[in-house]
Amino acid sequence: MDDLRIYVKGGSGGMGHPRLGGEGGSGGDVWLVAQEKLTLKRMKSQNPRKRFLAGPGANSKIVALKGAKGKDLEVNVPLGISVVTDDGKSLGELNKPGDRLLVARGGVGGSLVTNFLPSRGQAYNIHLDLKLIADVGLIGFPNAGKSSLLTSISHATPQIADYAFTTINPELGTVTYSDHKQITVADLPGLIEGAHKNKGRGHKFLKHVERTNQLLFVVDVFGFQLSPKTPFRTAFETIMLLTKELELYKEELQDKPAVLAVNKMDLPNAQRNFNELMEQLQNPQDHIQSFPKAMIPADLVRFKEIIPVSALTGERTEELIMCLRKVLDEEAEKNIEQYQREQLHALHLSEI
Repeated sequence: MDDLRIYVKGGSGGMGHPRLGGEGGSGGDVWLVAQEKLTLKRMKSQNPRKRFLAGPGANSKIVALKGAKGKDLEVNVPLGISVVTDDGKSLGELNKPGDRLLVARGGVGGSLVTNFLPSRGQAYNIHLDLKLIADVGLIGFPNAGKSSLLTSISHATPQIADYAFTTINPELGTVTYSDHKQITVADLPGLIEGAHKNKGRGHKFLKHVERTNQLLFVVDVFGFQLSPKTPFRTAFETIMLLTKELELYKEELQDKPAVLAVNKMDLPNAQRNFNELMEQLQNPQDHIQSFPKAMIPADLVRFKEIIPVSALTGERTEELIMCLRKVLDEEAEKNIEQYQREQLHALHLSEI
């Protein structure tokens, strides 16, 4: 479960006291608070009505002219939540334990300005949209061998079978290095052509890609065919289509560092197919001219590394593991340097 729609309402303000000029208390606010080891499924089971109401402000009285503020309501939610209203307005994200987000403000208490009449609290239907947070996201069409590769390089045990759509929900694995450094790798549900239009599980897949730091494209060296009714795609065509789907969903996804793992190299004639693929990737413009326009991405992915592997035998998977670490470390250093430059620039401006 990666999406939950709930109703939140800030408390109404309290009545003012016209004769004595007293002010009613403000209504309570509704806050979302990120908490570890919590899931949307558990959250729903604990709150089946999915309604979260803050307390009302107290009315102004002779014994207490200033009404007390209504009680705030804190709603615990999982980490990695994006909060969006029904009309698509983004309210914010909660990524770390203890992160807080105000989602419904309480109403104002009655006072002289409001003719001593209170206002109601804000009320919304909001979506809690869970987006996976991982260092590396595996991208590929169904049956490319992503689940097998995740098993080969990490401690994950995803469901594996010889049919499309084995992975229905994201599967997380952890890669541990000799220096005890760990990275998380996510096997995401397989894409299909048209995923950006929400075909198959398109949007459920692509939203998780947004929250990974690095992309690991996994393609079958022999190509891919979803069903007898769909066209066969070579490994090169598969890469172009995957790139196009990312581009159409959100262009910024193409800015993420990417590595290409060409899988199933243990099978006969795999090396011949791999050599052909490398030639196509080195001279892509010579090979995409005959493609339908809808298949051609505006910008081609520039892979940091291209590694032929076999998830089944483990061939060159250790090299892939070290490559993922290297690319992540390089990106981290680049981000640190960028941050330091920005800080120096800000300091320089403050001194002018």
